Amino acid sequence: MTNECAGRHLFILKKTSMEAFNTEKIKTQMRKGILEMCILAAIDKRGEAYVSDLIEVLKEANMAVVEGTLYPLLTRLKNNGLLSYQWKESTEGPPRKYYVLTPTGKAFLNELQKAWKELQMIIDKLI
Repeated sequence: MTNECAGRHLFILKKTSMEAFNTEKIKTQMRKGILEMCILAAIDKRGEAYVSDLIEVLKEANMAVVEGTLYPLLTRLKNNGLLSYQWKESTEGPPRKYYVLTPTGKAFLNELQKAWKELQMIIDKLI
């Protein structure tokens, strides 16, 4: 094999290998990994939150989430005792479900935030 031919094969190999490392997929996985913490933090910051409020807050933070993703996650967090909800009357239609953190949810959020800060320190040292 000539050097030119070998170089071409190396380029193709490198290009194919780089395609396997799709940064958008990695960013999506990273966001999924911190979504629970972000939702709990958003609810904690507001005191209570309606689903559309959460979607808006996450969207403003460039962490777009659709209702189809959010509802099952909120249900799981509620079933795990991290959230509860209250029904409140609405001037714009039927009553709305507002989510609030339980004491267990606040403690869990605090632990997640500590873990996040530790990860930030580690990453900051490496990059």
